[in-house]
Amino acid sequence: MKKKFYLLLFASLLGFGSCSNYLDPQPHDRLSEIVAWSSVKNANLYIDGFYSYLPGYSIFSTGQFGGSGNTDGLTDMLKYGSSAPGAGNANLYATEPTKISADQNAMGIWEQAYGRIRRLNEFIQGLDNFAKFDETSKLQLKAQTLFFRGYLYYLLTMRHGSVVLLKQLTTEKNNARSPENECWNLVAEDLDFAINNLPVEWDAANQGRITKGAALALKSRAMLYAERWEDAKVAAEAVMALKATGAYTLNAQYKDAFKSTSLGNKESILEVRFIRPAPVHSYDKDNCPAGDNPPPGTGAKACPTQEMVELYDDVNGNTVNWTPWHSTTTVTPPYATLEPRFQASVLFNGATWKGRAIEAFVGGKDGYMDYAYEAYPNGKSTTGYFLKKYLDETNRNVTNQSSVQTLVLIRYAEVLLNYAEACYHLNRFDLANDAIRQIRTRVGLPYTDLTGNVLFEKIRKERKTELAFEGHNYWDIRRWKLGMNELNNRRLHALKITKSGTTFTYQYVECDNKDRKFLDRLNHFPIPTSEISNNTACNQIDLW
Repeated sequence: MKKKFYLLLFASLLGFGSCSNYLDPQPHDRLSEIVAWSSVKNANLYIDGFYSYLPGYSIFSTGQFGGSGNTDGLTDMLKYGSSAPGAGNANLYATEPTKISADQNAMGIWEQAYGRIRRLNEFIQGLDNFAKFDETSKLQLKAQTLFFRGYLYYLLTMRHGSVVLLKQLTTEKNNARSPENECWNLVAEDLDFAINNLPVEWDAANQGRITKGAALALKSRAMLYAERWEDAKVAAEAVMALKATGAYTLNAQYKDAFKSTSLGNKESILEVRFIRPAPVHSYDKDNCPAGDNPPPGTGAKACPTQEMVELYDDVNGNTVNWTPWHSTTTVTPPYATLEPRFQASVLFNGATWKGRAIEAFVGGKDGYMDYAYEAYPNGKSTTGYFLKKYLDETNRNVTNQSSVQTLVLIRYAEVLLNYAEACYHLNRFDLANDAIRQIRTRVGLPYTDLTGNVLFEKIRKERKTELAFEGHNYWDIRRWKLGMNELNNRRLHALKITKSGTTFTYQYVECDNKDRKFLDRLNHFPIPTSEISNNTACNQIDLW
């Protein structure tokens, strides 16, 4: 049976330090060429360091967002509980986007990404010039490296639209930004090389390395950003074809889509695994309810909003009428009737968790806090809900035990959604409907074929509920150019719950203290001024 998972556990393998000047042609941190290129084994040790790039741009990282790892906190999905700079950056950016500048952008990755691109180009140059082993091994090493370069240029281009393209080491310090179309050309070119030269499955000694399927899946995503619908469709179809070989499939249960087992997760196409004592992460400690990590512990950094909860259908696929809970009532909300994706993703008042009932009410074990009442939530919800997706229910010592949940970066369900969107734009409504039907059938929901804009809205809803809290929504809204409509001049809501005796009272309240704002220029982030100063051929992004 073919392995379906992609173990990316390469921590502290070789010490390749970062370099702030990405154009620096001198490899100050490279192993001796004699050693690095003398064998495939040594070259593999060299390339293993590149795998550590992947989790740093994910919901498990705080590095990409200055203490707030999930950009869904900029949308109506999540509310970050802190009002302080750093942990509260999502709130500050959502309500005061003028705080984002060329010199202050917690979502910016420019310097780090180009430092890494320099090291990737350095590896390719060394491989081409000095490697003494067989051509097949060279091609596979280069393919892995170009996957990472394509991934970094995808991240840069989706942020800025137009970036500096560096395909090789250079002594030239003045390099202009390339047109956006050329940037996406390079992303596609790098991923195509990976697709054409990586195996569907590695041998046992190399399990966990990037595969053909991972490169195809990433291309299906990247080409949506490029608005290259046919390319996205073809890449997704190639992943779907691998399903016939047993490589990928939707797990029978949605709640299992984010888990790893000894047999592997058949839905996971690209994942990062962790192990104690290192590498580990802090997702549980950051997002658990207070009852898991009692005050003054941390937790509840990000909590699902009432808007997000109301998006879920009931178990029969019907839209739920939440109007009775848009005031104050003692009627229990219809949580028990909501579909499986809600049950697997959100902890609500009364939900069973670690053998107890969640107490998301004022003064409860898990608690509730009005936003900005204190600078940090310390485990109390600011919405009446807590995250469940990705939390480890078996971790009974959150205070002292770091997290080791597997991070699933790309899964088969996303590929189906990418395919549906691409097919919609190509007027292949039949194919788009089939993909959406697969997504909904997995969670027991009916589906009726749709066309036109109604179909697009359905695709958007399925992306939001299926991929909830996985870090896609802000970037989706942004690439659809809908930020001005959906992220502007609005406030999000919570259910503030109080308890008297055995009676709960649910009050519909705002969980923002200011209107949210989105500026048109946020569709493309600015270039850091240090780059403009040091690279006179590089001009600033329009509107900045």
